[in-house]
Amino acid sequence: MSKAFGIVNTSGNHIWVEGLQSYRSIGAFSFLGRYRIIDFPISNMSNSGIDRIQVYIRNKPRSLAEHLGTGRHYNINSKRGKLQLLFSDNSSENDIYNTDIACFMENIDNIERMHYPYVVIAPSHMVYSMNFNSLLQTHIESGADITLLYHSVDNAKEAFLNCDTLNLNRQKGVLSLEKNRGSAKNRNIFMDTYVMKKELFLDLIHKAKKISSMYTLPQIVNNQCEELDIRGVAHRGYLAAITDFKSYYDANISLIDFNAAKDLFNPAWPIYTRTNDSCPTQYFDTADVKTSVVSNGCLIEGTLENSVVGRGCIIGKGAVVKNSILLPGCEIGKDVYVENQVIDKRARLIHGNKIVADPQHPGYIRRDDTL
Repeated sequence: MSKAFGIVNTSGNHIWVEGLQSYRSIGAFSFLGRYRIIDFPISNMSNSGIDRIQVYIRNKPRSLAEHLGTGRHYNINSKRGKLQLLFSDNSSENDIYNTDIACFMENIDNIERMHYPYVVIAPSHMVYSMNFNSLLQTHIESGADITLLYHSVDNAKEAFLNCDTLNLNRQKGVLSLEKNRGSAKNRNIFMDTYVMKKELFLDLIHKAKKISSMYTLPQIVNNQCEELDIRGVAHRGYLAAITDFKSYYDANISLIDFNAAKDLFNPAWPIYTRTNDSCPTQYFDTADVKTSVVSNGCLIEGTLENSVVGRGCIIGKGAVVKNSILLPGCEIGKDVYVENQVIDKRARLIHGNKIVADPQHPGYIRRDDTL
């Protein structure tokens, strides 16, 4: 049994994924055909023995609530385990007030009632694998007040924009947090993952609320860097931060590569998701499929290359789909050519159009649209 409960924080206001986020919260985004992004933090917690998990959400809850259900498909202990979906009921029209701290304050009694000495907080917009039990033990043994997880990158000028970064001393002590504005190549990307005592977490929430109604959890932690012992722990392996439309597209396409996928997926560390019963994908004689990830229940008659295809999609005879992401239930009609697109759920491209976007600026087809 873990000494910590888990929080999956989906209530930040610093991320906007154009198009997709108009219909659902970021945790509910389809990922790699069969997963949702929120499956990764919850699976990490479940595999780490954390079976009391709170998911905080600010808006568009329907899709996420439907996917999470009771949480039993995450292998959470059936007797004492529990997954709670907690809402921010008093969201303001002015988005500066819609912070994670505001969401925590509205549900403060749910945090206070948790009978665990520690809390592990993870984001819903990052995709990675991590043993949180090992991270918790590292935190306890170090004697630090707060432990922050980070990932060192050498492409921060063009990637991980708008993520927070950690400035560290030689002993991995955190000097400060700041936004990545693309000014330097080498950065320690903060993975929005915290370990601390529950009482300290509650204290930070109250301090942040007292200082400013605009304060977020990273800001109050940054504010306390000189007062508290805050340390960084390096993460190894695959990391994707879904902070805008292009990063969502890139993360999906990158995992088509088998070597990249091996860094994320481990048979001993399963990623759980809600499954459904459907027939295997059918590949017809005219189908030509190369380097793609295809989910079950699809009908493939055309050409598919370097793409991710969700459940129940149809690719007609003579159709060509390249470097694209198809969410569940899409239909690509006969002789339609599609390249560098994200096609949302149940969209139908049924006329003989050539729909091509710049690889650096992928296109987006709205949910339920017919072109």
